[in-house]
Amino acid sequence: MRRTLYSVLCVALSVGTAWAHTGVGPTAGIAYGIAHPFSGLDHVLAMLLVGLLAVQIGGRAIWALPLAFVAMMVVGGVLGMVGVAMPFVEVVIALSVLVLGGVLALGWTPPVALAIAAAGIFAVFHGHSHGTEMRYGLSALGYGSGFVVATLVLQATGLLLGFGLRQIKVGALALRFAGGSAAAVGVLMLIGVA
Repeated sequence: MRRTLYSVLCVALSVGTAWAHTGVGPTAGIAYGIAHPFSGLDHVLAMLLVGLLAVQIGGRAIWALPLAFVAMMVVGGVLGMVGVAMPFVEVVIALSVLVLGGVLALGWTPPVALAIAAAGIFAVFHGHSHGTEMRYGLSALGYGSGFVVATLVLQATGLLLGFGLRQIKVGALALRFAGGSAAAVGVLMLIGVA
C-alpha cells in the first residue's frame, strides 16, 4: 500500500503545468493522446478524484461515475473539435478539482445521479479544452482514443487507491486529507485562471 501511495504521489508531483490550453503541445496521434492528460496537474487530479469519489460513494457509482465522466468528456471533445465555443472552460476545470476534492474532504456521499450529473458537466469542459486542440482526421481519432485510455487509467488508479485506503485504519482520514489537499490546489488553480 505504501508503494502505491508513493507511486501516485510521485506521478502527481511530477506533472507540469496544464497543457489543457488551445495550441499548446503536440496533439496528433495516439501516443500524444495518452501522454497529454499526464502533463497537467488539473487533469491528473480531476481524474484521480473521480475514481476516489466513486469508491467513497460505492455501489454502482464505482463503474457509473468514471464511465459517465469519460462519455461526457468525449462529447466535450467533439464540441471543441468542431469549434463550438464554451465560456469559462479553464475556470470550470479548476472548479472541478475544487468541488470534487471538497466533496471528498467533507466525506460526503452524494446520490449517484447527482454525482454523475456534476461529473458529467465537469467532463464536458475537460473534454472541450482538449477537443479545441485536436486536428481533424485520423490524427484526431488517435489523439482522442489515447486521451480516453489515459483518462481511464488515471480513474482506475483513483479507484485502486480508494480501495486500498479502505483497507487501512486511517484510510478514511487519508481520503479526506487527499480531498482537502486537492481542493486547496483547486483554489490556487482558480486564482490562477481568474
